Amino acid sequence: MTTRTIRDLSDAELTGKRALVRVDFNVPLDDSGHVTDDTRITAALPTIYSLLDRGAKVVLLAHFGRPKGAPEAKYSLVPVANRLKDLMAPRKVVFMPETVGAEAIAATNALQAGESLLLENTRFLPGEEKNDDALSKQLAELGDLYVNDAFGAAHRAHSSTAGVAKFLHPAVAGLLMEKELAYLGGALAHPARPFVAILGGSKISGKIDVVEALLPKTDHLLIGGAMACTFFRAKGFETGTSLVEPDRLDMAADLLNRAGAKLHIPTDALVAPAMDAGDQAHAVAADMIPANEAMFDIGPQSIADFEKLVLSAKTVLWNGPMGVFEKPPFDAGTRAIANAMAKATAAGATTIIGGGDSAAAVAEAGLESQMSHVSTGGGASLEFLEGKPLPGVVALDTLT
Repeated sequence: MTTRTIRDLSDAELTGKRALVRVDFNVPLDDSGHVTDDTRITAALPTIYSLLDRGAKVVLLAHFGRPKGAPEAKYSLVPVANRLKDLMAPRKVVFMPETVGAEAIAATNALQAGESLLLENTRFLPGEEKNDDALSKQLAELGDLYVNDAFGAAHRAHSSTAGVAKFLHPAVAGLLMEKELAYLGGALAHPARPFVAILGGSKISGKIDVVEALLPKTDHLLIGGAMACTFFRAKGFETGTSLVEPDRLDMAADLLNRAGAKLHIPTDALVAPAMDAGDQAHAVAADMIPANEAMFDIGPQSIADFEKLVLSAKTVLWNGPMGVFEKPPFDAGTRAIANAMAKATAAGATTIIGGGDSAAAVAEAGLESQMSHVSTGGGASLEFLEGKPLPGVVALDTLT
């Protein structure tokens, strides 16, 4: 694991204090307004319970959806508050329909030790996404210390993720934030080897900085998903109607040339005339994709090759599906990677899922508990892996 450089809960005096905690409660709801996946809520519970058990009063800040800096009923945190109350029962959780101002401050002061308060959506405030200093000062009035446990929002320089830490100290990392930084940072800084990284998804343009950052650090870098088709075209292969980024062909060719045997692209593909024509799916060699068909998953030989590399690894990092995993039979590659990683974990490897669609696929397969770490932040984990500083982390107090 990496050496700790930012302050955490162990550095804070908590008894009787109002702990203002930024959490990531941006969860999916069904049409009736019920939370359908509470992973992000349960991920924050260890930090909340740790604070409560040490005598703090917990004040929770979160965003939800993309309101335009003003209240919108469909983006209220009421459904999230209801789910949090169920999860934390019999502990008391209060919901406050305001976020800042006199009423919100009064609600924080009315809290008893051991109680939690969830304030309304931070994105209802016009200054939130602008990282407005005036709003950041208002948020700072809601607590006696600041705890950032929202790794999933740490790549955003907003008032509730970064600005508030300028005006409220101590500003420390929560347990989830700590865990995210330890696993992702550890994988980058000193991974147990062999270190295998797997990148998928639709476009190379969205992952190019991650490829560049990981290439010198990994022993094997595996490419799947539609982004593999840009590499196919760069090698002169026919790609049919597959998704290809013509403006990235030179980049893909350069990567193939520089990476040599370290970079693994699929040797075969599962193709079909259309995404909805799964009944016509068939496997072909990577250089034999028919002109009227497209690749929607890696093929069986690539699955076997990738599985072998994953099972040989001591550290595995995965971000991005191997195909259109929401539509069988194009889920086979993604499921195979998930299962191989579960086996690798059981064999003693450190396995890290970099959030986003990969996390969704692992959850769907029921394999979350069989991974070393499943990141709660897709965009944040990508930016961290690219080597970019995360504003929500940079804003926290450092160890001197």
